[in-house]
Amino acid sequence: MTSVGVGQILLFFGLILLLTKPIGLFMSRLFQGERTFLHPVVRPLEVLVYRACGVREDDEQRWTQYAASVLAFSFFAFLFSYALMRLQGLLPLNPQRFGASQVAPDQAFNTAMSFMTNTNWQWYYGEATMSYLVQMAGFAVQNFVSAAAGIAVAIVLIRGFARHETDRIGNFWVDLTRATLYLLIPISVVAALVLCSQGAIQNFHPYTVAKTIEGASQTIAQGPVASQEAIKQLGTNGGGFFNANSAHPFESPTPFTNLVQIVLIFVLGAGLTYTFGHMVKDTRQGWALFWAMAVMFLAGVLIAYPAEQAGNPMLEQLGIETGPTATQSGGNMEGKETRFGIAASSLFATVTTDASCGAVNSMHDSYTPLGGLVPLFNMQTDEVIFGGVGAGLYGMLLYAILGVFIAGLMVGRTPEYLGKKIQQKEVKMALFAVLATAFLILVLSGITIVAPFAKGSYWNPQGPAIANLNNAGPHGLSEVLYAYTSASENNGSAFAGLTVNTPWYDLTLGLAMLFGRFLFIIPVLAIAGSLASKKAVPTSAGTLPTHGPLFVGLLVATVIVIGALTFFPALSLGPIVEHFLMHQDKLFSTILMW
Repeated sequence: MTSVGVGQILLFFGLILLLTKPIGLFMSRLFQGERTFLHPVVRPLEVLVYRACGVREDDEQRWTQYAASVLAFSFFAFLFSYALMRLQGLLPLNPQRFGASQVAPDQAFNTAMSFMTNTNWQWYYGEATMSYLVQMAGFAVQNFVSAAAGIAVAIVLIRGFARHETDRIGNFWVDLTRATLYLLIPISVVAALVLCSQGAIQNFHPYTVAKTIEGASQTIAQGPVASQEAIKQLGTNGGGFFNANSAHPFESPTPFTNLVQIVLIFVLGAGLTYTFGHMVKDTRQGWALFWAMAVMFLAGVLIAYPAEQAGNPMLEQLGIETGPTATQSGGNMEGKETRFGIAASSLFATVTTDASCGAVNSMHDSYTPLGGLVPLFNMQTDEVIFGGVGAGLYGMLLYAILGVFIAGLMVGRTPEYLGKKIQQKEVKMALFAVLATAFLILVLSGITIVAPFAKGSYWNPQGPAIANLNNAGPHGLSEVLYAYTSASENNGSAFAGLTVNTPWYDLTLGLAMLFGRFLFIIPVLAIAGSLASKKAVPTSAGTLPTHGPLFVGLLVATVIVIGALTFFPALSLGPIVEHFLMHQDKLFSTILMW
């Protein structure tokens, strides 16, 4: 590692730490119905939305009604996006004349499911497949509302802890509207203007055909980029306008825009921890969650960065300089942008997989085995390390429930958290959510590896199983495991060395996104309803403190141990064995010397 690289990481973390309280306090006041500084401007529009949609602001819902609203809204969002892609050839704002031939039914299913579930997995080249209208009315809109739905679910779980002896947990349509109008749109507008000021583009021009110095023709894609870029990062969506995503200079032109983007990815997830503490009337509880997330984030980036800076020992054996010098960065620069370098690329890869975002500024498939292991394992923790907007907080709270349950078993007491007894229903629901995503990842990866699926069809009994893999061996396994992990955990990033534009992958990854999203959300809402109906339990001398270093350590250990026990066998056959193979000559020499 270099001092400059470490400084970049500390600068980023310092900015997140500074922004956590103000943004968290704003969200707490917003979702408790208090007046904010944006009310004079936004409140009339909010009231207009309620009148147009027939929403009664003061009518709160039971958890079953709230869950039904989430599912209904998501279903129609899926249908709208699917229809928009299939009909794009008949619709305006399509100067490139893209049509249904660019998006087959299985591809449209995968993409519509992807954006509806806040995954934003992309099998396609955005600049060569989707019209401007689809990019804006389809994808950018879904970036807002899918993120707002995640925030709404997190707020409901907070209310479950904060309220007592009630079956009402809020109104989904009100929470969705407020998250969109007061939070996501204002910050996105400011962020988009900042990106434009640095060189990100925003226009509706047809693509430009230019002549290169050598006399060849080059088509320069463009479009409404900055507006989608801002919300894709803020809403932890991740889907890029261009195939190169945030590695493209039109999406992220400078190191400063790179910093802006990773701050946008983390800021709401971090802020929600303070929102939690403020709404339950004990901000220490929120800071405990923040520091548990921070410990795991820093551990991840301080593994990925040194692994990438160390480079590939096979190149070193060929006499190639792999250390940083005044003229070159050294390390593993394959798949990375020189304007960002190794430190900023490793930081971005860690942040985007901590936060179920999926945006990338470098190609994860080109990382060293340990460098690629960090993003993969980040997702397999259910992305509770700050996590997606809303999803990170409610995921971490499920692990907190499991943590206090384990602690209660160890000391022989009924587990309690924030004055609520944690009983059989809450533990079962939390375990169901955690195990559901693990089941999807491991079962679908296993089937895909061993079954003889050909690239261009659903089933080919005569074809070899290796047809699934662009790469054989442990790296090929890692690519498949990463794909299903990314889909099931609603991240959307990819190793990108795997050809997933096939009917099998389109359908199974789409289903993994669907079940990974809602088999997590529904148990969360059930837990919220159960907690809200409970009486408050007075604190006693035997109550486990849940705001200090001991609880932070317990929470981190719970997340790491559950993730390690679940996925260690698969990881051992993928990135871990690949790491040892890469270092086999050095390892063999060390063994001989020993």
